[in-house]
Order: sequence, then C-alpha cells, then structure tokens
Amino acid sequence: MSSGEPILLSDQFNAATYFIDRHLHERRGGKIAVEAGEVRVSYRQLAERVNRFGSGLRQLGVRIEERVLLLLLDSPEFAISFFGAIKIGAVPVPVNTLLRPADYHYILNNSRARVAVVSESLYPQLQGWEQLRYLQQVIVVGATAPAGTLGFANLIEQNSPQLEAEPTSKDDAAFWLYSSGSTGPPKACVHLQHDMVVCAERYAKGILSMTENDRCFSVAKLFFAYGLGNALYFPLAVGGTSILWPGPPKPQHVFEIIERHRPTLFFSIPSNYAALLAHKREHVGTAAPVGPGPQSGPDFDLASVRYGISAGEALPAALFHRFKACFNVEILDAIGSTEVLHMFIANRPGAVRPGSSGQIIPGYEAKIVDENDQPTSPGDIGNLLVKSDSTCAHYWNQHEKSKSTIVGHWIRTGDKYYQDADGYFWYAGRSDDMLKCSGVWVSPIEIEALLMEHPAVQEAAVIGREDHDQLLKPAACVVLKNGTAASSELARELQEFVVSRLPVFKRPRWVEFFDELPKTATGKVQRYKLRERGKVASDG
Repeated sequence: MSSGEPILLSDQFNAATYFIDRHLHERRGGKIAVEAGEVRVSYRQLAERVNRFGSGLRQLGVRIEERVLLLLLDSPEFAISFFGAIKIGAVPVPVNTLLRPADYHYILNNSRARVAVVSESLYPQLQGWEQLRYLQQVIVVGATAPAGTLGFANLIEQNSPQLEAEPTSKDDAAFWLYSSGSTGPPKACVHLQHDMVVCAERYAKGILSMTENDRCFSVAKLFFAYGLGNALYFPLAVGGTSILWPGPPKPQHVFEIIERHRPTLFFSIPSNYAALLAHKREHVGTAAPVGPGPQSGPDFDLASVRYGISAGEALPAALFHRFKACFNVEILDAIGSTEVLHMFIANRPGAVRPGSSGQIIPGYEAKIVDENDQPTSPGDIGNLLVKSDSTCAHYWNQHEKSKSTIVGHWIRTGDKYYQDADGYFWYAGRSDDMLKCSGVWVSPIEIEALLMEHPAVQEAAVIGREDHDQLLKPAACVVLKNGTAASSELARELQEFVVSRLPVFKRPRWVEFFDELPKTATGKVQRYKLRERGKVASDG
C-alpha cells in the first residue's frame, strides 16, 4: 500500500475479525502476540480470551453501539477488552489513566458507558460510580474484585470461547478516543471500524515496512491514539509482537525493557528521547557524543532497534543528531493526531530531514492555508489541513465543534506549518502558541530547537509574554543538563546564542530556569501553565 492505492474492504467488516481472528486462519495461532513482563499471550490465546470477554459483555446485556469504558494499564487485558467489545459491536472507550475522579465521572456520563473495565490499582479513581446515571457494572482486573464489582478473570473463565462477530459495517463506530482541547472538557472522537486498517496500511506497512518479525515497544501508553497504534493494532495488523509495560516510562525502565525484550521498533516522544540521553550521561559518566558514527556505551544496548519513531511534539534536529550519535539509532519524526488516529506526515527511512515532520504519507493529502483559507506561498507559515480516510466521523455530541474542525473531506489540525521546496513539512507551533512579534509570526519551535543545540540545555519551551509596553515578546523556559548551574551570565549567553543565528526580534527577552517543564501525560509541554506563571524578571 506504500503507493497510496485505495484500501478495499467489504461493506460488512468487523475490526476484531481482521486484527484477531484472521491470524488463526493464517496459521499464526502459536505465535506470541503480546509480551508483558513474564506473561506471554499467543494469537490463539488472545483470540479465545477476546471471545470469552465479548461473550461476557453480552451476558451483562451490553448491546451493539453501547460504550464500554476502559480504564486500564498497558496489559493483555487491555487488548482483550478492546477487541472483545468491538467484536460484539460495542464501542470501547480507552481513557487516560492519570485523570481525577471528577474527570472519569464526566467521561462516564458523557459517553453513557454501561460497563467500565478498570485495573485494580485504578479502581479508587472511580469512587462514587454507583451514583452515576448510566454506568451499571464495573469489571476489575486484578487479584481482588471489590464488593459490587465483577472480577475480570472470573468473567473470562465463566463465558464461552465461541463468539460470532457482530456483522458491523466498515463505517460503524468501532471505538472512541477522548481528545483534550486547549479549553473546555475533553471531546470524544468517534472512530470507525475501518480506521485502524487505514493507519496500519498507510504508516505501519507503507512507511515502516512492518512485518510479522517486528516487535513493538511504545513509551506512549495504549489509551493514547499514538500508543494504541504503536503497541496494539500495528503489530496485530502484521502478525507481530506487542511488548507492554504498565509502569511509568522512566529511563531505567525503558532501557531494561529494550535490553530484555529486544524490540525492533521503539516508539517514543522527544522528551523521553532526551531523558534517555540524560540518563546515559549520568550513569555512564560521559557527555553525549557529538562526532560521527556509533559511540554507544556498553551499559545500554539498543542494537535490536532498527528505527526509533517520534511523535507528540516536534523533534529538534539537535536531539535527533545526539541520539543517533550516541545509540546509532535513527529517529523517524512524524505528526499525527487523535482525530486522524495516527500519523499523516512522516519522515521515511533513508529520507530523514532532521527537524522536519517529513513528507505527506501516500494515501493522505495535506494543504497549508492562510487565515482566509487561501493557499499560502511556498515557505510561508499557515494552517495545516489534512485529508484522510482514518479521520474520525465527528466529535460525540459536539455538533458545532465537528463542523468547524471537519470541513468535508478535510480536517483542521490546529497546527501551523510551512512546506519547503522538496515537500517536507516543518512544524511552526500550535495555532494558539504562535507569537506575533514586530508584526511577524514567530515560531516558538524554531527558537526552542536552536536553544537545544546549546551544550548546557536539556529542554526548552518558548512562550509569549508582554513587556512594559504590553507588546508580545518571546520568553524562554529552560531546563539545564545535570551539573550545569543556572546564572544570569548563562541566561545572557543563551540570549546571545539565539541572536547569533536568528533575527534580533526572535531573541528571548527573558530566560527562566526550571527543574522540569510542566507536561501532559503524552509528554507535550503545557505552555499555558508556563504563561500562567506570569512575567519572569527581565534581564534589564
């Protein structure tokens, strides 16, 4: 499918049949589908447990199109619940495991989920669920099911391993993913039965050339659109193996999992790649190499990884070069979204342009327009629109938002981009993060990428703050590498470092040092929190 030819599916199509049952017909039943610590689940075992779970949902009275909330750590039970619900035509709704009880109550009421499946350690976050309007049953994954709930293991054991797939349409709702906007409560993207196939064909096969020999490990968790593809339906699309880790992606854990499970594809985010480099510097006792060629230390073996993949935010070119020099792993940066489900612009093996998001993936289309929806001139920054058959059908119960975001075949991504003469797309920030300084659009990403090249800087985020004339100017929020002391002299040095490469109006008027930057669960910097901190002291 790398040439972008049409993906032909029959009108009657159930995603669970494609991603789960197909492997038994293709004689892949004995192959390991999921590895989670010491647990190994074969394709045959996975298919049987998917059937048992789907049968159990039917016994609980769950009907086609009804929602099933998944508040689950990364585990085989996530895969079983997700595809078990889809197989009976129900709609699984994976949700962020880092939210507060009030957030879960909102999502449960908004989705009208009849059943929730929750990891035992997360069950306290559903406190008070008995008073909710729609939720009728909670299934708990773990050793003990609290009073009033069902145990996941008991549900699996007591229900039939035989299950006919609901004869859904390829355009039926398959699952929802909640996307947090810049303002207001999260909104549910309604994805269809065919959407995962599109992403697997276009990106996993078309760009990464994934096969059944691939082993996938993702730092991004399964409840994210990025992680859901990386570590669930991508490997299941090709008959590969998913490597799951339920805990936090601390560098020592990531290195241990890579060395133990030997993934061939490693999916992560820029801040985690930076953390891995910092961890190596700290524990090996050497600065990250800057010279050409592999210089990996013996303590961290990434030799099994044929590609690193990055998304979530732009990957600075300096970070790309540092990681490749240190570990001899090339990072393929790309951009996707919850609304489009996965990647739509990507760097390709052998054709990486560091600092860019890459080129449009064959089978998708993209255009950059100005504020009047007119095409921009080459090299000019504008608003990115994407055309994809994996775009969500709409936002649940958000009619006006759906109309303003999804315009016919196109979706407004909310990203600012420009395109170079070779067709590479260069990220210039979110629409609400762009700075208008001296009458010119200034990309915070451009300044951040340059600051990242300074040997003292580990991370940087640039925001807009008003000066005494209430004019917007750039402010740099910087995390220093271990062992580097913050000082006014270093702040001035960083300002001059920027001016040496960029126009003076892009010079950060202020530089503030942080121990860490506030981030979302996906690793994106929360610039609004930095803006809320108020003005930092001027350098005079």
